[in-house]
Amino acid sequence: MPGYELMGREELAEIQDIFDHGAVLFRHGFDGLRQGRYKVKDFEAAMAAKLGTGHGLAVTSGTAALRVALAALGVGEGDEVITQAFTFVATVEAIIESRATPVCAEIDATLNLDPADLARRITPRTKAVIAVHMLGTPARLREIQAVCDQHGVALIEDTAWGLGGALDGRPLGTWGVAGTLSFDFAKTLTTGEGGMLVTNDAGVWARAAAWHDHGHENNPALPRWEDSRASSGFNFRMGELAGAVGLAQLRKLDAIVTAQRAHRDALWNAIHDLPGIQPRAVPDGAYETADALVFFVPDAAAARRCRAALLARGLATKILPEATSWHFAGAWTHMPELVRAHGGNLATAFPQSARWLGRAVSMPVGVTLAADAPARARLALTEALTEVRVGDVAPQLQAA
Repeated sequence: MPGYELMGREELAEIQDIFDHGAVLFRHGFDGLRQGRYKVKDFEAAMAAKLGTGHGLAVTSGTAALRVALAALGVGEGDEVITQAFTFVATVEAIIESRATPVCAEIDATLNLDPADLARRITPRTKAVIAVHMLGTPARLREIQAVCDQHGVALIEDTAWGLGGALDGRPLGTWGVAGTLSFDFAKTLTTGEGGMLVTNDAGVWARAAAWHDHGHENNPALPRWEDSRASSGFNFRMGELAGAVGLAQLRKLDAIVTAQRAHRDALWNAIHDLPGIQPRAVPDGAYETADALVFFVPDAAAARRCRAALLARGLATKILPEATSWHFAGAWTHMPELVRAHGGNLATAFPQSARWLGRAVSMPVGVTLAADAPARARLALTEALTEVRVGDVAPQLQAA
């Protein structure tokens, strides 16, 4: 979560460069005035190069990136899109805004999409699958991609928490036909608000680029006000100020992820041997961004005790156990489309996911870590789990 922790002179210099060369804040046109400064275009190219994709398309948010990806794939009324029951509400919102039916599948011990349950939920109406790398741990992409390939379904990766991570050496966001990124203020790389679609499919990129810009084809032979149109669309264009900040932030990405991983490991090494604690499952070959340290305790009561003890020691938790109302589909009764798709009762629709989430605790990880934080974490969790024996968790992990 620490992009904002490193906001400083580099970002300011990129912004100042805009104002020193024409002060054009719109990403298109005004070529003479802007004196060669195209920050959004440069940010897109730099991100595509970083991830090894052919194309990047900067947009206004991670939510917008999902909506644009679905539009580029032709998702619409009558289609179903499957995602996971543990994700931020925006993933399902984008599906609903596409006029498709949202279907949520269970998560497994990775706290990401369960490939077996995904396979059970695919129907002839399924048009796409959105796999999310929650809190920086890769989903089981090998198995998920195999299910999608078997059924001829497009895979989109919601990489809001996964930028800088990889599986089998392949960057997250590049496994599916499209990957979406988020640059909101709490993400690993931030532009305040912003997002990006990345893809190796030139057709997907062209459709996405047009749709996010009212259908503009941006024909270089025509002035923008005479431009040709490829389709209808919307306005999800990123502005130059956000692009400038993104350029500077991207140069810091590797250092951010390296620091997060070191601090996650320091916290884990301090608590891993405590009775009652078990690690989150991680796919073989995964390189995590370590946005958070996630572990399981025996039950929901223990998770709440852990949170209270951590807060009392000046530490924090992140989403788990306290904020699942924004991140668990079982709580989203305000979405009638989702309620209908799951038989009218979300409270009992995802029992496997509820069991995993009920026993999970997540500690945020950043670029900085107080020297005594690992020791405080150990003291806090020792207090919270004093009555728990080592064998209390493992049988539950095997049974879930």
